[in-house]
Amino acid sequence: MPELPEVEVVRRGLERWVSGRVVARAEVLHPRAIRRHVPGAEEFAARLKGRTIGSAERRGKYLWLPLDGSDAILAHLGMSGQLLVVEPDAAPEKHLRVRIAFTDGGPDLRFVDQRTFGHVLVTSMAHSAGRSVPEPIVHIAADPFEEHFDDDAFARRLRARQTEIKRALLDQSLISGVGNIYADEALWRARLHGSRPTGALTRPKIAELLGAAREVMSAALAEGGTSFDSLYVNVNGESGYFDRSLAVYGRRDEPCSRCGTPIVRESFMNRSSYSCPRCQPRPRRAGA
Repeated sequence: MPELPEVEVVRRGLERWVSGRVVARAEVLHPRAIRRHVPGAEEFAARLKGRTIGSAERRGKYLWLPLDGSDAILAHLGMSGQLLVVEPDAAPEKHLRVRIAFTDGGPDLRFVDQRTFGHVLVTSMAHSAGRSVPEPIVHIAADPFEEHFDDDAFARRLRARQTEIKRALLDQSLISGVGNIYADEALWRARLHGSRPTGALTRPKIAELLGAAREVMSAALAEGGTSFDSLYVNVNGESGYFDRSLAVYGRRDEPCSRCGTPIVRESFMNRSSYSCPRCQPRPRRAGA
């Protein structure tokens, strides 16, 4: 699933190609793509017609396009969703779900989703964590790149969670945007095993981990994100290449670039965790 860097790459593309344009019409080609827009496809299209799109925004893995007024187009890419900018006369993509055309006759905005786990909807705005966000995501915590993200408050809440550190990093009500890939990479940089109890972490170690998360996601963003298959692309259909720079994720049995010890894979919440057993030793006991 796309994480913060991949979604930010898409946001920047939307900012360049879509912001400031006026919607001529919207067409829903698969109802599942707007399943969270309860009024349905006709209302979705009617609500967009004639609206001007504002500056593209993001929180964690969600992105939205503010509309003139007090609402926005909210999108979550799910496992395979793509927001593409495509010339109007281009052939429809095989898994095209929603198409938005503009009054200037320029490129369409198309939502393509093979597995249909992603979704788009038009929704009103609300206030959360220091800024205006779409109502359905008011429960989502600020991400570590937001102006109002509070490092000290994060440290307090993290230590109070009484859980394992990797589970806490994936809790979008605590910190948004960090997924399985970048959690593993940040933990490796901070020399922490994902099962270490949050209550045992010192404030300096939490600050180091938070810094590691920001560093690895910034590096991924500079390389266009991480693409393991053709399903994650930017608005122009291009893949990122940060997968070549990953230190542990997907590197089972390869030598750790820091100490040479083979990377190990462990099962974690129906997914996989990757770590270096030497650089990131598993805690010997609770509270270790």
